[in-house]
Amino acid sequence: MRKKLAAGNWKMNLTPAEAKDFAAKLAPKTEGGSEVVFCVPFVSISEVVKAVEGTSVAVGAQNMYFEEKGAFTGEVSAAMLVGAGAKYVILGHSERRQYFGETDETVNKKLKKALEFNLTPIVCVGESLKEREDGITIELVRMQLKRAYLEISTQDAIKTVIAYEPVWAIGTGKTATSEQAEQVCAAIRALLVEMYDNDTAEKIRILYGGSVTGANAAELFAQKNIDGGLVGGASLKEEFEAIAKA
Repeated sequence: MRKKLAAGNWKMNLTPAEAKDFAAKLAPKTEGGSEVVFCVPFVSISEVVKAVEGTSVAVGAQNMYFEEKGAFTGEVSAAMLVGAGAKYVILGHSERRQYFGETDETVNKKLKKALEFNLTPIVCVGESLKEREDGITIELVRMQLKRAYLEISTQDAIKTVIAYEPVWAIGTGKTATSEQAEQVCAAIRALLVEMYDNDTAEKIRILYGGSVTGANAAELFAQKNIDGGLVGGASLKEEFEAIAKA
């Protein structure tokens, strides 16, 4: 059985002091259900790690660079994340792709480096509203995954998490129906069977992200191929407790 995962993406919110305080209050309330991870801004990782000490909550980053060190002003390496206490890292989020030029090729490089440093990558894929209306959602997501997982072995693939995030549902209040989300997540698992094998595909967790709330979480996570959520706005509210327990 794949253990459900509730991953909160705090995006560019909260100072380190605010993040520490919020994490200390929220972490104990999420215990006893799914696996939980708070993905926080770089500057807050160490403080949030301290705040969740003694709980089962893990801490993750929202991005990283694929080089280990060097003249890359403003970037953060996998080793730095590990040193700060991070266990997870989000790769290829649609906002990184939209605003900062992230591509499937850079996601692939980052994925390899994250695995090398024993970070658990949460690899994001998803379509825009126009791409959905054009009927190319499945083809697009398949292409994104094939490129992101290029030269990733079976042994490494099972260490990863995939997040399906329809861009049109992120921060808009619109949510894919449980049927729409399940259709794409099922297609992702079918592709993993093609790329690897059935056993490997069954071990990899697939999350849904896109305006997940306490009200819709249970229905979404009850779907056969949805193993939890990558949660944006609601992860900064008390309702994340309900999402984690769903």
